[in-house]
Amino acid sequence: MKTLFLGFICFLFSFTAVFAESGELVLEGTYQGKNLYVQNPFSNSGVGFCVYEVRINDQVTTDEVNSSAFEIDFLSFQLAIGTPVTIKIKHKDGCKPRVLNAEVIKPRSTYQIISIASDADGKLNWKTSGEMGPLPFIVEQYRWNKWVKVGEVQGIGSETVNSYNFKVTAHSGRNKVRIKQVDYSGAKTSADVSFNSKVPPVTFAMNASQKEIAFKNTAGQAAETMYEIFDSFGNAFKKGYGNRVDIASLKAGGAMYYISYDKNTESFTKTK
Repeated sequence: MKTLFLGFICFLFSFTAVFAESGELVLEGTYQGKNLYVQNPFSNSGVGFCVYEVRINDQVTTDEVNSSAFEIDFLSFQLAIGTPVTIKIKHKDGCKPRVLNAEVIKPRSTYQIISIASDADGKLNWKTSGEMGPLPFIVEQYRWNKWVKVGEVQGIGSETVNSYNFKVTAHSGRNKVRIKQVDYSGAKTSADVSFNSKVPPVTFAMNASQKEIAFKNTAGQAAETMYEIFDSFGNAFKKGYGNRVDIASLKAGGAMYYISYDKNTESFTKTK
């Protein structure tokens, strides 16, 4: 009886030891129709291979892992393109498998524009199809001779028709806007669309103490606008949206700065 008890204790100890010394490599993404390939070294003990189990969305796969390299096959799970997946690769302690093509479960920018348009108030509407995973859409506006990010809308990620909208803060005159997505391979950008806004032109003026800049419209009223203040080296000091900006902290003594606002970029000198 004593021998049996001791044997049972040894079994429990060895069972616990195996799992205490094991590790887990976790990958998350979306199914894109391609399988993963794993480089599988020998275990630290030199007996057997490193990986002993693979799970997809907490279901054990039937992949043959007892080799130096193996494939994680999604086919038997009958997943739809764009389905979220969590892959858990369980391995022994002292070794670590390597996934050779982890990018195949990262969302790709595959959207196709069905329509894109904006009204005079700056409301941008667009429809897409063919998305294969939820990537954010970045909304950009052409200001100050460059494309500026003005917002972000989370993509739905389905292959069916998806509808989106975003309210762009318009500047005076003609505006250009576009959308883009960025995946692991780079950016995919839509054609730009234009609209004429109802926003009146904006001017700026520094107060007598040179501690504040105020923005006004053609009627002399306070006007809100996007703005950036930077030096001749391109170092940005202030950025935001409003009808005035505090510049007390800017270095004085005749230093020259540039201010981008509305659709203009101009210079000013701070002497005090």
